[in-house]
Amino acid sequence: MGKPGITIEIPRFRTLEIRTMVSDYTGTLSCTGKLSPRVREQLLMLNEWIDIHVISSDSFCTAVEELSQVPFVIFKDLSKTSDAHDSAKQKYVEGLNAGNIFALGNGNNDRLMLHTVKKAGGLAVAVDNGEGCATDAFLNADLLISGAANALKLLLIKNSCKATLRS
Repeated sequence: MGKPGITIEIPRFRTLEIRTMVSDYTGTLSCTGKLSPRVREQLLMLNEWIDIHVISSDSFCTAVEELSQVPFVIFKDLSKTSDAHDSAKQKYVEGLNAGNIFALGNGNNDRLMLHTVKKAGGLAVAVDNGEGCATDAFLNADLLISGAANALKLLLIKNSCKATLRS
C-alpha cells in the first residue's frame, strides 16, 4: 500500500495533493554540504506521508554520506552526468507526475524543475538555506522561504502554507 500523501486546501489558490517531495541538496536541504539534525528529523516525519527524492549536482560531494543517515531517501547524483543539470531535474519531475510534487530548490539549475512543478499544480518552493537563492529559482517558484527546516514545515504544519498562499 502506498503512502497516504498530504492534502492542503488553500483558499483561492489551489488544493495540493502532495505524494512526492523532490529536492535539490546543496544549498537547499544542506548548508555547506551538511544536513542539519532538525532537517533530518523532519525528513523522517515526512517519510510517513510522502516519498522523498533528492536530486543534486552535489557541489560539496557530501550528499551520499549525509543522506546515508536517512536511508529511505531516493538519491540521484547528477555530478557525474552532463552539465545540463537543469533539464535533467525537469525531466526527473516530469517522470513522477509533477502535479503531486512538493519541489525545493535554490539554484539556477533548479529553475526548470520548479517551473514544471508550479505549472503542473504542485508546490514549487525556492529555499535560501544560507547560501543564497538564484533569482531564476525564486521567479519560477510559488514562494521563497528562508531555511530548509521552514520549507519542510510547510508540509508538517499545513496552516503555515495556507496562510502564505491564500488570496
